[in-house]
This record gives sequence, structure tokens and C-alpha cells, in this order.
Amino acid sequence: MYEYKTALAAHASAYAGRRLRRTTEKIMTENVKAKLDAVVEEFSNIGIVPVIKLDKVENAEKLAKALRDGGINCAEVTFRAKGADEVIARMVKAYPDMMVGAGTVLTCEQADAAYAAGAKFCVAPGLNPKVVKHCLDSGIPFAPGLSSASEIEQALELGLDFVKFFPAEQAGGVAYIKSVCGPYQTMRFMPTGGVTADNLNNYLAYNKIVCCGGSWIVPAKALAEENWDEITRLCREAVDKMLGFEMVHVGLNCANPEEAEAVADKFEAAFGFKKKVGNSSVFASTYMEMMKSPFKGDHGHIAIATNSVKRAVYQLKMRGFEPDESSFKYDKATGEMNVAYLKDQFGGFAVHLVKRK
Repeated sequence: MYEYKTALAAHASAYAGRRLRRTTEKIMTENVKAKLDAVVEEFSNIGIVPVIKLDKVENAEKLAKALRDGGINCAEVTFRAKGADEVIARMVKAYPDMMVGAGTVLTCEQADAAYAAGAKFCVAPGLNPKVVKHCLDSGIPFAPGLSSASEIEQALELGLDFVKFFPAEQAGGVAYIKSVCGPYQTMRFMPTGGVTADNLNNYLAYNKIVCCGGSWIVPAKALAEENWDEITRLCREAVDKMLGFEMVHVGLNCANPEEAEAVADKFEAAFGFKKKVGNSSVFASTYMEMMKSPFKGDHGHIAIATNSVKRAVYQLKMRGFEPDESSFKYDKATGEMNVAYLKDQFGGFAVHLVKRK
């Protein structure tokens, strides 16, 4: 009886140990998932991830500043150049809030070196299960590269729902991503390879694409010449193209519905802008909106269309313009932010961001 009880106790202890290990593993997985989700959210805000091969370590801080000045607070420093881990460390030290990570991470040792240097994420051109498992076990947010349905299944089996799609254009581009998202609806992508200013918005318009990686904003020639102004210009150009800001209408505050209609009648009589009466305002064509009662802004509001209200809010905050968070509205079907006002008035007019239709 004593031997039986002893054996039973030993079995129970071993079972408890296995349960504890499984629980610990689950907690570790959840922690890594939370960290990866935070990285993905920041990628989604930024929209563009510059892929960098920097040969001169001493230029790390200057490059980081050039990127930030251009509106891109992010960098994927590839291990294709020696000293990548030192570049990461120097960027992180200079700008702790910058989303600095490592690219072309092919081995567990490279992942460890990048993470020790302060990298907030690691990505690779391919899917190596050994490296993926090592990163997940070590608490390193990791996105392997892939370009096929079979590799997507491997990534899902490893617990991943965010990957690098590489080489994007050569592997089929947006059309291929849309086709595989039919069966693999939970997967999210960062296309890299062949992405340029000309096709960037084609990718970002699809809701399964979180951001795009590319080197066109940090060309080798500009790096070799240490032309930081050119890199800043290319970054700002890419950000502006991504956002696609365009003024769509001006709203005028009127004292009452009668005044609103009277002003709309004048626009129609003078310029042929057809009047359309709504619940809270009267439009003259699509350009002028007369509010039936005083609304936001001392004089009215200016509506600016953008490809992404969420990214526009992020970028405008970087430029020193705070949003009025109480004004945020979201699409009921997709959950995407589609309306936001800024706190500051421009010449007595509130500024109103709207999602481009």
C-alpha cells in the first residue's frame, strides 16, 4: 500500500509539473503574442517600414533622424551589413521611442544579438521553424518571410498571424495576397520586395496588409553620399502619397436653417452649385456645406480626405497637431476610423479628417 501511495503521489507530482510547464508555456506564448500585436499596431500606424543596409555604423543616429524628420519613426536594419546590431543599439539609444528592428535574421544567434541590442522586432526573408520557435521561446516578436500557401500553413501552425510577404511583386503582389486570404482569413501581411511609391497604395488599400517594407526611401546612393536631406525628402514624399490629403469641402456655420438655405441659394445662383438639403446641413454641390446651426470651429470646418484617417492622425501628431479623440468615429462594418477632428483651428475653422470613399 505504501509503495502504491508513493507511486501515486509521484505520478500526481509529475502531472502537476507537466501542467505547470504547459501553463508557463501558454503564458509565454500569450506574452509574445501581446508584444507582436503591439508591434503590428505600430506598423499599422506608420504604414511604411524602411529596409536599411547601413555599412557605416557611425551614421546610425544621422539616418534615424533623417527618417524621423520625414515622418517615418521606424527602421528595419538588415543583417546583410556587418555591425547591424550596433546600428540598432545606436538608433535605439538616440531615439528610444523609435520602432527599430532587425531584418534578414537567418539564425538564432542573429536574433539574440538583435534583441540584446534593443531591437523591437525581427523579420526574415524565409520561414525557418527553428528560428521562429527560438524567437517565440525567447520573447522576441518575429515575422518570417513567405510566399506560398504551404508556408502560410506552417506559420499558422507555429502560432503566427503576421508575416512578411517576400518577394512581394515577384510572388504575385496584391492579387496573390487577396487570393490566399480567402482560405487564410486570419493572416496579416507586410509585403516587401518590389514595393515602390507608385504601387504602395495598391497594397495598403487592402485591409489584410498592415504595412509595406521597402528600400526606395533609403537608396544606396543617398546612404553612400550621406545625403540625409534626400532621405528625409523621400520619406516625406512617401508619407504624403500614402495619406493622399485632399480638401473636399468647406463647412460654414450658420445661425439657423433659413440662413443655411439662403447661403446655399446664393452659391447656386452665382456658380451653379446645386443645393441639397440634409438633416443638419445644406450642401451647395459637394464643395460647400452650410450648417443649420453653429457647429465645430468659430466660423465652420474644413474637410480633408485621406486614404487612412488612423495613419493621418498618427502623422499629424508627429507634426505637432493633436487630434480631438472625442471626435473619433469608426465604420460599423470594418471598425476602421473614418472621422477625426484636430484640436487646433486653422483661421477660425476646425479641421475635419474623413476617409476617402
